[in-house]
Amino acid sequence: MASTTAPATRATPWPVALMSRKIAEWIDRLGTVWVEGEITQWQVRGGHVYGKLKDLTQDATVSFTIWQSVARGLNGDFAQGDRAIALVKPNFWVKGGSLTVQVLELSHVGLGELLQRLEQLRRALQQEGLFDADRKRPLPFLPQCIGLVTGRDSDAEKDVIRNATLRWPGVRFRVHYAAVQGDRAAAEVTAGIEALDADPEVDVIVVARGGGDFQHLLPFSDERVLRAAAAATTPLVSAIGHEADRPLLDEVADLRASTPTDAAKRIVPDVGEQLAIVDQARSRMSGRLGQLLAHETDRIAQLRARPALAQPGRIVDERAEELVRWIARGTELAEREVRDRDAELAHARARLTALSPRATLDRGYAIAQLVGADGTPGEVLRDPTEAPAGTAIRLSLAGGTLGATSTGRS
Repeated sequence: MASTTAPATRATPWPVALMSRKIAEWIDRLGTVWVEGEITQWQVRGGHVYGKLKDLTQDATVSFTIWQSVARGLNGDFAQGDRAIALVKPNFWVKGGSLTVQVLELSHVGLGELLQRLEQLRRALQQEGLFDADRKRPLPFLPQCIGLVTGRDSDAEKDVIRNATLRWPGVRFRVHYAAVQGDRAAAEVTAGIEALDADPEVDVIVVARGGGDFQHLLPFSDERVLRAAAAATTPLVSAIGHEADRPLLDEVADLRASTPTDAAKRIVPDVGEQLAIVDQARSRMSGRLGQLLAHETDRIAQLRARPALAQPGRIVDERAEELVRWIARGTELAEREVRDRDAELAHARARLTALSPRATLDRGYAIAQLVGADGTPGEVLRDPTEAPAGTAIRLSLAGGTLGATSTGRS
């Protein structure tokens, strides 16, 4: 039998049991230690809890056991995906050669620290304008295809699809399944939003989960999810279903629904209500059209009752008599105007005749004019000296003209 104190050599190797006991003794000397990680497995059997605790940043996992006496004294509920701080005592199982830790105390990560981180993220996103109301897009009145990001076989999925289909049977769905809690949730929800946003047939995206406690909702306040929601061009609805602890996705989304059922009611209209609205509109249109036709019928009846339409020949007769009177009046005025103008013309003719040289000639006078070398009459003689003896002159009389020769002044 090998010595428990002698070093192991090729010639004197330790038995496996000896090595295992030494490992166990060395691990026992570690005592208790506080560790932080994410619960990736949580199973209750016979009152005891068996699970696994994973490092938050690296690929390292350790199994843990919580005996019934400790489990009964835990504060709060724990589940897979929770982030926790535990007081553990490492134990090495000699018979199986495996390492496990015994949990002596277990609590959720301090809410104060988480709330502080969330508040810092909230302020940063708010300063960027991701919460502004003017950037929120309106939802389509009747989406033909709804994209749904939710857990597989979850109540949230059933609520959204059932209520939306009841309201509008023709609506279609594109469902992207994702973890809704735990370390994979943020990445899978982000991928779901991006995939549905890239689908041209999807008219609106719904991110749905059926409630949960504060820590279970942390993935919906993850910056990756919020950035994807803000960058999406498709309107997005947050339907996480938790009033007390609203995740930041509610602030970034274009519409917040209190529950998945509420989201279905707000996304698609109710076919019954829409048919009732159509019937009411049709009734109003029929009533209005009936009133308009009745009004126009009354107007036509009033027009037909007017004398101008009831006895159209009467207007022609009245206008004919009036036309005859105006013709007679016009003829009378035209004849009077002609007579007046004839009188004015005779008077003007008499005045013109009285002032004309012709009248002077008729009284026995003559007009003497010099005669040019070419025989044409020239200037009128006004003085005897203008026509010396032998000058040819022309005399204009009432009955015609005479040629004469001047004998000089006498």
